[in-house]
Amino acid sequence: MTAVIEVEGLRKEYRRWRGTPTVAIHGLDLTVPEGGVFGFLGPNGSGKTTTIRCLLGLVAATAGRAAVLGRPTPADLPTVMRQIGAIVETPAMFPTMTARENLELFGAIDGIGPRRVEASLAAVGLADRADEKVHKYSLGMRQRLGLAGALLKDPALLVLDEPVNGLDPAGIREIRELLRRLGAEGRTVFLSSHLLSEVEQTCDQVAIIDRGRLLLSGRVDDVLSAASRPSLLVGLDDPVAGADALRRAGLDVEPTGTLLRVALAPSQAAHVTKLLADVGLYVTELRPDTVSLEELFLDITGREEVAA
Repeated sequence: MTAVIEVEGLRKEYRRWRGTPTVAIHGLDLTVPEGGVFGFLGPNGSGKTTTIRCLLGLVAATAGRAAVLGRPTPADLPTVMRQIGAIVETPAMFPTMTARENLELFGAIDGIGPRRVEASLAAVGLADRADEKVHKYSLGMRQRLGLAGALLKDPALLVLDEPVNGLDPAGIREIRELLRRLGAEGRTVFLSSHLLSEVEQTCDQVAIIDRGRLLLSGRVDDVLSAASRPSLLVGLDDPVAGADALRRAGLDVEPTGTLLRVALAPSQAAHVTKLLADVGLYVTELRPDTVSLEELFLDITGREEVAA
């Protein structure tokens, strides 16, 4: 599979006049395959945004190697910039100009005509408000406009740092659907976000970094499946009686919230229901004890925050 982004041994130090340099990225290795939506996660200070800046040539790496669309960066980045759209932190726009005027200006720099401007505005749901001045826009609308700007070049690669920041739930859902559609078209969307549940619903693959190093990478479903516990969650009207019955049958049972966690593989679900039915107890809920991306993230990083 073709790699759209390749990072090997990437290191970024911020030197001080005095004292030890601050290391933002410490030997990061990362491969992003072509096509789909790739989630890039990390706790506060993990080097997530710094990595994106290195990839886009906004800061120079101290050591290591990086390539985007098969070209080394930053040396050959100009040869592929026409194929890259990006949002890094808060998009910058001219506040006294309208959304359409902003995009027309940015498009003119790259020889992009009005047809792509209108298509980009429609894609992010701003077509009806394109003639309002940007200073009247909410933060969420400015994020949409920034995404429209990133789509102007009809890029093969989208690099997005917190693209749903400031959006309401309906706006987040619309952008989620847009990103999934872009990924399904064969583009690669490299998405940095602190909204773990959103990443879980949006992304095909995910990488988690901490302290500038890769901790985990792979397809979201494979990663969660590997991390899931070999147990079942059982709901009952009388969980105390249910726990007693299952323990008498020799099963390990642990209360978790309103449910019981039973140490049996999901394939043994019928055995659990029979044991309970034999003593007159009937399940109200029965499902595998899966792990969410948030639970996995907290487990492998030992952190409680995931801001950029």
